[in-house]
Amino acid sequence: MAPKIRCAWASLEKESLLAHYHDTEWGVPEHDDRKLLAKLILDGAQAGLSWVTILRKKEGYLKAFRNFDPEIVARFGKRDIERLLNDEGIIRNRQKIESAIGNAKAFLTMREEGKDFDEFIWQCTDGRTIQNRFRSIKEVPAKTKESEALSKALKERGFSFVGPTIVYAFMQAVGMVNDHTTDCFRHKELR
Repeated sequence: MAPKIRCAWASLEKESLLAHYHDTEWGVPEHDDRKLLAKLILDGAQAGLSWVTILRKKEGYLKAFRNFDPEIVARFGKRDIERLLNDEGIIRNRQKIESAIGNAKAFLTMREEGKDFDEFIWQCTDGRTIQNRFRSIKEVPAKTKESEALSKALKERGFSFVGPTIVYAFMQAVGMVNDHTTDCFRHKELR
């Protein structure tokens, strides 16, 4: 049996964590509000770091942020922030921690207004996955007009750490775009 061809970023043999994430999660359309919020928070935490760093700390994030329950995270106060700043299981950056709390609050505000987060997120792609056909990772953009529009909309709703590049990484992760390269086995599976 021939080995599976993956996107170049997930083909590092020494990093099976990346390959597993690539093969099972990355690019799979997500429509669960809480999971979307969690992925948005994790993509914000990644800013300036490699994704494998976040993957290694994912369990720590789930524990520290109470499985990303927005009702709980939105109530985090100064004591919680100090606790999180000392938690080696997550990225200990005050701005990123405060952003996660603020994003949970913005999420709840939307819910209180009767707005569906999934619908809000997916509206920038008309509710469907954009099917790209990149042959090389070099062709994949860092941001697009869709990520710029979603970034702007999220910021207007009070979200932070949601610049166009972070939002594009989020869009890739939650399957709003299929950016698996055309030689990757997952490209066809997710088409």
